[in-house]
Amino acid sequence: MKYENGRDLFPEDLLRQIQKYVSGRLVYIPSSEKKRAWGETSGYKQYLSERNRDIREKFYVGAGIEELADAYCLSCETIKKIVYTKKEAMYMQYRCALSSAKEYARQGRLEEWVHLYLLSDGHNREFSEGLKLYERRYLGPMRMPLSLFKRCCGPEETMRWQVDKAWFEKHVSELQEVIQRERDMPPLIVHYFIDAEHTDGCFELNDGNHRLEAYTRLGIEEYEVVVWITEKSEYDSFVKKYAEYMD
Repeated sequence: MKYENGRDLFPEDLLRQIQKYVSGRLVYIPSSEKKRAWGETSGYKQYLSERNRDIREKFYVGAGIEELADAYCLSCETIKKIVYTKKEAMYMQYRCALSSAKEYARQGRLEEWVHLYLLSDGHNREFSEGLKLYERRYLGPMRMPLSLFKRCCGPEETMRWQVDKAWFEKHVSELQEVIQRERDMPPLIVHYFIDAEHTDGCFELNDGNHRLEAYTRLGIEEYEVVVWITEKSEYDSFVKKYAEYMD
């Protein structure tokens, strides 16, 4: 920062007043703009927040301190501070269960639960990484009619993701038995979107295709879902059509 002569900057009357207090001294005059937190203008603060969130997610699903230190080129002590400090995030025990998703939602951390699930029990790292590419809105879990959703995975030729029929039937049958004795199953994950083909809004079932089929065969008509949305116009459309299911 270079020096400026006060005679070139201030009116003579104002300069005389300033000279009464700071004549001959170097003075810093702060900007009148609202002070910004460190890293806000560069985006580095947001980068650190997202990096630390990823580290915590991987730690909670089983990654070790040394493994994370190597992966992120950080010291073990730094990794420990990120995963253990309460300032970064209140520790919550993830479980593959509806009750766990609801607790994360109550704490305003539903997105975190979704990624923890996809990176562990959901076995879908690619989906998790794809969700992180853009800012998303996560709603729920909310109980909705299962008739609103259609499978995109199954043995049928029309399915986007076609799987072996024998394996599909075995998996669905096993899920039916689990559902009958376990009421705390994780929520389905669905995408609500609008495109040229679905101008009125449409659902895409991203996770829970086998469970949806099991629920259908058991005659269960409603269950909790997590809905993720990208665009504000899509969010407004969802609220207009399905507000009755939102808390």
